[in-house]
Amino acid sequence: LRDKSLGIRIDPVDVYKSWVNQMETQTGQRSQLPYDVTPEQAMTHHEVQRRLDISIRNLRAATDKFLHAIVSSVDKIPYGMRYTAKVLKSSLREKFPDATEDELFKVVGNLLYYRYMNPAIVAPDGFDIIDVVAGGGLHTDHRRNLGSIAKLLQHAASRKSFEGETGQHPTINDYLVHSQQKFREFFRAACNVPEPEEWFNVDEYSEMVSLNKPVICITVGELVNTHRLLLQHQDSLSAELRDPLRELLKDLGDIPTVESLLGEGSVDANDPHADQTLSQLNKTEVSLMLTNKFDMDKSADGANNTRGLLLSTKQLIVDIIRSQTGDSLVEILQTSASVDQVADHRLLVHKRALRDARTPEKLKRNQSLVLDNKLPIEEKKRKVVRSLRKLEAAGLVSAANDYQQLVNELARDIQNHRRYRQQRKAELNKLRATLHRMDSKTAFYEEQIDYYQQYIRTCLDNLATKAQGPGKKAAEGRGKKSKVPSLSYSAARLQEKGVLLDIEDLPTSQFRNVIFDIVQSEEAGTFEVKARFMGVDMEK
Repeated sequence: LRDKSLGIRIDPVDVYKSWVNQMETQTGQRSQLPYDVTPEQAMTHHEVQRRLDISIRNLRAATDKFLHAIVSSVDKIPYGMRYTAKVLKSSLREKFPDATEDELFKVVGNLLYYRYMNPAIVAPDGFDIIDVVAGGGLHTDHRRNLGSIAKLLQHAASRKSFEGETGQHPTINDYLVHSQQKFREFFRAACNVPEPEEWFNVDEYSEMVSLNKPVICITVGELVNTHRLLLQHQDSLSAELRDPLRELLKDLGDIPTVESLLGEGSVDANDPHADQTLSQLNKTEVSLMLTNKFDMDKSADGANNTRGLLLSTKQLIVDIIRSQTGDSLVEILQTSASVDQVADHRLLVHKRALRDARTPEKLKRNQSLVLDNKLPIEEKKRKVVRSLRKLEAAGLVSAANDYQQLVNELARDIQNHRRYRQQRKAELNKLRATLHRMDSKTAFYEEQIDYYQQYIRTCLDNLATKAQGPGKKAAEGRGKKSKVPSLSYSAARLQEKGVLLDIEDLPTSQFRNVIFDIVQSEEAGTFEVKARFMGVDMEK
């Protein structure tokens, strides 16, 4: 923009007309050349070719600067935009498994470059990137130059090439091939971001070390739109019927209106400018303190007990089917185990007991689970039958399908056993890190307590030292009693400072006639307060 002489024109007809206009301006005579020509006719003139080559070189040089700034600023792109690009790419990969990576990056590029960056390049004055005077704007030549640069970058990001009249200059398409590779690496790097839990360092233990509940700032319009999107896509976001998100959305009910969120009467239906008012209210920002609803309800229901019952039942079923097989779970529970199967189960229990004996005391499993595991196989079956009745009453399993849902969960657990073990290891590391942070915070607060206690003791000692100054010691040497210094405040002044709230049976207008004398006693940090009303000492 600082280069006032920079002119980028890559349309042969545009270059031709600019050349003809310049000649007529310099000579003051009408040119003999026709004004309306085709691109092919314009390219027959040597001057048009020369000017076009200069414009293309200028375009490549200017575009290179923009391209370098874009590909080197991947870390400056907001995390939300990068994560959206990552989810977009993975969703497209899942829906179109045969699509090539170039085809996926073409869609990602449309989001990152065309929707996010291109508007700021074409109109930087509209995004406060450059300063413009009031009522002014970009010069027409500057806006045309930026448009040409943005067009070239858009072709590179979407892996397109120029055709037609501009395609007669292979240098542009050669440049696009080189730029497309840079954009591809840029899009790949932009999509390479961690999950939100890792990026924001948030996990299920974060709340334990957080002193304050998190607060988010969101506009009313964003709140309504978020609610609408969650309801619209809840089947995709919460596939299982017992997903907590479904319970939250059920509690929230239908999509709220702006008026219901901001209060009745915030929008007047008879106002001719109601739409503008509603648009402004949509931008109203509110702050919300986040609280875990399920932590609040945890003590009110038996969710934890039901989950514990489900886990113990699954453990017992695994022990049973490891020793006895059958076509269905119901068949196994109703069929008595053979002598060999009872012996196999007894051997399994013995091996587990030996392994538990070598386990450190702190790492041993729940005592009730240990006792259940030592039960005979037939006793385990009876206990599983009783547990299944309780789980069916809670709506977690159904006897109509022979408890197939529970069997499917068991199969999933076995299939993902290795992943669960890795997840538990990661959670253990998180717990250790959380414990370390909690210890650090505890040590910090203990240091703060010690510091404040020492500060208070120092202040009290200083007060005692000042009270027993040289004058007092000299007076004591002469056998005289020194006068203890005191501070005097009127009741009105103490009320202004917020120290005094009220005096019983005395109007505020009389506070100026009440004087409080504050005298330090012999004990450090202790003061004696005397009151005088119009010069008369009051009772202590």
